[in-house]
Amino acid sequence: MNKAEVVAAEQHPLIAQRRYLHMHPELSFHETETYQYIRRHLTSLPNLELREQVGGHGIVAKITGGTGPTIAFRADFDALPIQDEKEVPYQSTVKNVMHACGHDGHTSTLLSLATILSAHQSELSGSVVLLFQFAEELAPGGARPMVDDGALDGVDAVYGNHFWSQFETNTIHSAAGPLMASPDMFNITIYGRGGHGAKPHTTIDAVVVMAEFIMNIQTIVARNVNPIDNAVLTIGKVTAGNTFNVISDRASCSGTVRTFNADVQQTIRTALENELKGLAVSKGITYELNYVTGYPPVVNHEAGYEVIKRAAARAGLDFDDAPPMMIGEDFSYYLLEKPGAFFLTGSGNEEKTTAPHHHPLFDLDEDAMSGALTMFLAILEEEGVIHAQ
Repeated sequence: MNKAEVVAAEQHPLIAQRRYLHMHPELSFHETETYQYIRRHLTSLPNLELREQVGGHGIVAKITGGTGPTIAFRADFDALPIQDEKEVPYQSTVKNVMHACGHDGHTSTLLSLATILSAHQSELSGSVVLLFQFAEELAPGGARPMVDDGALDGVDAVYGNHFWSQFETNTIHSAAGPLMASPDMFNITIYGRGGHGAKPHTTIDAVVVMAEFIMNIQTIVARNVNPIDNAVLTIGKVTAGNTFNVISDRASCSGTVRTFNADVQQTIRTALENELKGLAVSKGITYELNYVTGYPPVVNHEAGYEVIKRAAARAGLDFDDAPPMMIGEDFSYYLLEKPGAFFLTGSGNEEKTTAPHHHPLFDLDEDAMSGALTMFLAILEEEGVIHAQ
C-alpha cells in the first residue's frame, strides 16, 4: 500500500462525504439518517464485518487481516443546535442544526479509511476496528454505551482524532497524560418572593440574590483550588422575570465546571452548594441545584502518545505537544478500557475560515481530512498492521 497514492485517490470522496453530512446534520441521539448514510457506505465495501445499533445508534466495522494486533479508530457523527450562517453551497439544510465542531469531517475521514482498508485487506498484518459513534456532544454521550455493548472487544489499542481550527492545518497535537478536562454541567434555581417593582421591601428579590451568588462564586477557583491545578467555573446562562415592573420570585442560571482532578471537582461542587446554603440563611431564599457530572477527563497512555508522535513524523506532519485543554470529550471512556491516545489535527487556515468551534460561521479547512487520513495509516504502520513503505 502506498499511503500517498491511496490518500490522494480519496481526496474527492473525502470532500463529497463531508459536505453531504454538513448539509444534513442531526442532533445527538437523533442521528437516524446519518446512521443510514454511514451504513450504506460500509455495506457497499467488501471485506467488512458490521455490527449495527451498537449501544444505540453506533456502528462497528471490522476489517480482519493477519495475526497481528487489532487497532481501533473512532469518529463521532452528531451535530449541534446552532443555525448555520455560512454562505456556502454546502450550508446546512436543517434549521437551527449544523456541524459546528467538525464531526462531519471525522466521519468522512473514517469512511475513507474503511474504503482504503477494505481494498487492501489482504495486505494487513493485523485487524482494524472502525467505531462510528453517535452523541458525543450531549451527556451521557454515546461512547459509554458503545463500550458497554462490546465495541472494544478484542481491541488492543484505540485512537481518535479531532479537527481543531485553532491550530494550523495538518499540524498534529497531543499530550502524554491529561489532554482534555471533565466537563460538568449545573442548573440552579433560586426562589424568593415576588412582588411589585415599587414595593421591593415586601419581596425577596431573586434577581438580586442571583447576582450576589454569581459574583461570590468568582472566588471559588481562585481561593479554593491549588494554583497548580487546572479548573474552570463558568456561568453561561441566566434567566429571570417577565416584565419591567415586577420583582421576580425566581431566577435561574446554568454553567459548567471543568477539572482534571476528582478532588478539585468535588471541592468546587461543595463550594457551590455552601454558597447557596449561606444565601438561604442570610437572604431567606430556597434553591434547587442540579449538578451533572460530565465525561471523565481524556488521559492519553504514554505508549499511545509515542505512537502518535512517531506517526506524525512518518506522515511528514509537524507535531507539537498540546497543553491541557478545558474542553470535554467522551473519547475518555475508550481510554479507560484500552491503551491508546487522542490527538488533534489542525484545521485552521485564515484564508479559508477563522470562526472557532461551536460558532454559526464555523467551517473546516477540508485539506485537514487528508492529513488525518494519512495519520491513521501511519498509526497502523507504527502498530505493525500495515507494512511501511
